[in-house]
Amino acid sequence: MLKQRIEMRDHSAEGNLFFRRTLVAYIVIVTLMLILLGNLYYLQVESYDTYQTRSNSNRIRVVPVAPPRGLIYDANGVLLAENRPVYSLEIVPEETKDLEKTTDELIQLLSLPEGTKEKFLTEVKRQRRFKPVALYEKLSEHQVALFSVNQHNYPGASIEAYLKRYYPFGDTLTHALGYVAKINIKDVERLEKEEKIANYAATQDIGKQGVEKFYEDELHGVAGYQEVEVNNRGRVVRTLKFQPPVPGKDIYLNIDIRMQLKAQQLLGGQRGAIVMMDPTTGAIIAMESSPSYDPNLFVTGISSANYSALLNDPSRPLVNRTTQGIYAPASTVKPMMSVMGLNEGAITPNYRYFGGPSFSIPGTTKKFRDWRKWGHGWLDVYRAIEVSADTYFYDLAYRVGIDKIHSYMTKFGFGQYSGVDLYEETKGVMPSRDWKMARWRQPWYQGDTISIGIGQGYWSATPIQLAKATSILTQNGHDVTPHLLKSTASQEGVVDAPINPNMALQAKNESYWQVAREGMWRVINGNEGTGRKAFANTPYKAAGKSGTAQVVNMKENQVYNAKAMKVEHRDNALFVAFAPYDAPKAVVALVLENAGGGSANAAPVARAMLDAYLLPPEAPLPPAPEPQTQPSEATPHE
Repeated sequence: MLKQRIEMRDHSAEGNLFFRRTLVAYIVIVTLMLILLGNLYYLQVESYDTYQTRSNSNRIRVVPVAPPRGLIYDANGVLLAENRPVYSLEIVPEETKDLEKTTDELIQLLSLPEGTKEKFLTEVKRQRRFKPVALYEKLSEHQVALFSVNQHNYPGASIEAYLKRYYPFGDTLTHALGYVAKINIKDVERLEKEEKIANYAATQDIGKQGVEKFYEDELHGVAGYQEVEVNNRGRVVRTLKFQPPVPGKDIYLNIDIRMQLKAQQLLGGQRGAIVMMDPTTGAIIAMESSPSYDPNLFVTGISSANYSALLNDPSRPLVNRTTQGIYAPASTVKPMMSVMGLNEGAITPNYRYFGGPSFSIPGTTKKFRDWRKWGHGWLDVYRAIEVSADTYFYDLAYRVGIDKIHSYMTKFGFGQYSGVDLYEETKGVMPSRDWKMARWRQPWYQGDTISIGIGQGYWSATPIQLAKATSILTQNGHDVTPHLLKSTASQEGVVDAPINPNMALQAKNESYWQVAREGMWRVINGNEGTGRKAFANTPYKAAGKSGTAQVVNMKENQVYNAKAMKVEHRDNALFVAFAPYDAPKAVVALVLENAGGGSANAAPVARAMLDAYLLPPEAPLPPAPEPQTQPSEATPHE
């Protein structure tokens, strides 16, 4: 019989193994507990501020509030740009049982335009169903009343009112005021670059042109906000805090609406521009570019058809002719050329020159004709300005040279930005040797200089530059910066716009300025003055200078005949004037495109502007000659 083997267990070893396993498990559990406690500490203590904010954002939402845009007034407090309520019909989709049926019925009830439904349904897909979506944003008062009567039939639909810009004078001030329109992608990119985008979180419109754009920061204001409590679906439950927005500043312009309306009336839709400004301060009293357009079309969203019509209009109504219209200044610059000649010693007040029918550069046969085919005879500087003798200034330009002309005329503001508070401005061209080489890859010839002497050739200027140059002339060389802004008004008070005190040009003898001005006085008051007929019997003393600018080149022996030319090829009529003569209060510079002679057509317009500004409104105005409406067979150049 075999003996059974009995195995003996090592309880001590098993106990040690169990202890080790228990210890490892305990260490793992303790480690996990420490990790958990560490994470709890990190979440509850270290990251308290971060996660508290995230938690509140699930419950509290900050909603920006748009500030009211500042108003714009003229110099006398007449409202030029205001904010009017616009009524919008809005629908909350989730509160409407049959959205398409409701939409169809409302469109039929209110006679809304075609395409309204499609735009609305597209927008609904982009928004949450509890948020209101605008069906139509430009309801008339009749449509608002009609809906109000039937509102009980359309649950979820309501009328909301918003403030929109409105220009009560329509197209009268478009090129000066500009307009506001919806913020687009380019605006957003610019605002982000300038770090201003947060201030426009609730704003729909922004200044696009004119004063509205230039003074956008002042007019816009500072956005406010309200903290609202929302539920888990994003619906507002209640308002917790409200920080009101800071309204934009009201601004006052130097524009006198009475004079602006007068300028518009005088142009009567004809292509051209009128600028009137105070020569002592540069304050712009009137700035009319014709033809114009209604800026309110852009505020509420211009249609493609209307915008295309403006873009394709051959009269270019979108161009601000006062600051962007490029014209040869013609003989309006002869007084400035005289100051240059006197200062350089090329002429003296008593210097006499015989003005024949034409001028030729010594050693050449090409003839530069005078506007009067038989010439003007003996001339001093006073008579040369009075009768606008071309040959006198051909000779002056030839002897002085283009380098001096460019230097002096640049100081009068030609070929430079005028400094006007508008972004829509061009420099024009004050030609020089370097300019011609860069532009045409050609050297400067002496013949180029001759045409420059009478404001023709490569020289081009804007009406605002003509007004500035004439103002500098009246102020003995003091720089005059044209500006529209008179003052800004806010809760802090009224702040006036600054005035430029600098010198533009220092004459060697102060009497040279008086010589040029006396020549302009003779233009209007002299026996041979080119503007004497237009300014006959004025109760004030004025001075001026006419100009007639060729639009197309004419052959050497060709006779100007307006009737035989296309309208767009006829001469431009120009005139600059200031009054009263001894203490000027106003300068007028104007251009009438393709109107013919400056003395016959532009001078009466300048007279009418000065009459309206200087004479009491209640007093009957003395009769002024009407502008010539039909071109003559051979309209003289002055």
